[in-house]
Amino acid sequence: NGSKINLADLRGKTVVLEWTNHECPFVVKHYQSGNIPKLQKIAADKGYVWLQVISSAPGKQGHLDGPTAQKLNAERGATPANTLFDHDGTIGKLYGATNTPQLFIIDPEGILVYKGGIDSIASADQADIAKAQNYISAAFDDLAAGRKVSQPSTKPYGCTVKYAS
Repeated sequence: NGSKINLADLRGKTVVLEWTNHECPFVVKHYQSGNIPKLQKIAADKGYVWLQVISSAPGKQGHLDGPTAQKLNAERGATPANTLFDHDGTIGKLYGATNTPQLFIIDPEGILVYKGGIDSIASADQADIAKAQNYISAAFDDLAAGRKVSQPSTKPYGCTVKYAS
């Protein structure tokens, strides 16, 4: 909607940053299956703030405007708290985002407690979701139990982020 979000304003809340590209088959897998919308709902139920981040530059795969992103999220049953446009790649490069989907979890103190892939099977096949270890669910369980995230860093997979340069 054109408003700005400052991560510092979210201090005191757990924040999930999801790098996404709606044209990436790996992202499509996790939305069409309902996997990411389910995780977004779990996050919201826990009071976490889920932010989609689109770092696809103009003219690159996955680039969107606000109204198109809102329509796409409605069609996919996605419920992020907000969608951030990072068309110049500043945020993505700051976090070292390399793939879509790739997720980062920041705890209420502002500490990065997880970065990496969504799960353990690097494939675009929806059938693999049931067999994979879901790293995000595991991190949510650890955080809810007051534990350190047991796997704070995993290898992301998917399409490369489509930066301008």
